Amino acid sequence: MNDNRRAMVTGAFVGDALALGAHWVYNTDVIDKKFGKLDHYADPLASYHAGKKAGDLTHYGDQMVVLLESLAKAGRFDGEHFARQWQAFFKNYDGYFDKATKTTLQQMDEGKGLLDSGSSSDDLAGAARIAPVIYACHGDGGQLDENARLQTAITHNNDLVVASAAYFGALTAEALRGRSPSANIEAQLSDGTLSGPMADLCRRGVDSKGEDTRSTIAAFGQTCSVEAALPGTIHLICTHENSFELALVENVMAGGDSAARGMLLGMVLGAYAGMDGIPDQWVEALNQRRHIARLLDALDAA
Repeated sequence: MNDNRRAMVTGAFVGDALALGAHWVYNTDVIDKKFGKLDHYADPLASYHAGKKAGDLTHYGDQMVVLLESLAKAGRFDGEHFARQWQAFFKNYDGYFDKATKTTLQQMDEGKGLLDSGSSSDDLAGAARIAPVIYACHGDGGQLDENARLQTAITHNNDLVVASAAYFGALTAEALRGRSPSANIEAQLSDGTLSGPMADLCRRGVDSKGEDTRSTIAAFGQTCSVEAALPGTIHLICTHENSFELALVENVMAGGDSAARGMLLGMVLGAYAGMDGIPDQWVEALNQRRHIARLLDALDAA
């Protein structure tokens, strides 16, 4: 189980790092021309990530490191602690500030309250960094649901983004127990466990199972929003459940906000496959690999 928990967190970071090269490149012809098959870490093409190098993380992944650092220091998830760490991190950050980050920081600075300053952004990225929270919850489903929702709302206080965090948290917890993610998704749709907007978005992903990923994600939309990114992530999980490597390569080749999709995809499939399912070269070339491992060790010892 611990191996799969480590793979869950590692997979999320790998999914982000692999996406860095083509992140926010929407023209897939450009991806083909500049990179060929993106089955390796690459320097970022988009100017948003100036200064970053192959094996680095996007600003999404950087925030997941902050979350993991907070958990390791506090020994558990503490919303106030994470919010303070997150706010302090951006004081001297030289990476990209997206709109959700700018809005949240502004509202924190205005004294709105660390837990009440989250933007209304509908970007799935707010839900995509939850792997460290799942790691820390040790199978406590109730605590996981609460913590996944809170960590997301701190920066993305949007009902659908928060619901997405809870959904992917529960899906990943089941994958850690050895349950097929695709079977789980389809069962919840069939028995009515999942309903409302989340069911509609997941159904779109399930219905596209087996179809060409690039054209499918283009049809859903390559953007950051939950409405586009969530069905694309479900499509990738259901289509490539048994190949972590192929799933992540197909994700980045589809373009757009591949980092948010990749973090969730790597988290779910890493939890299901274990460390043996993640290519060694991706793990070894992850620039923050040792720091992440030390933080997980500290969290284990807490």
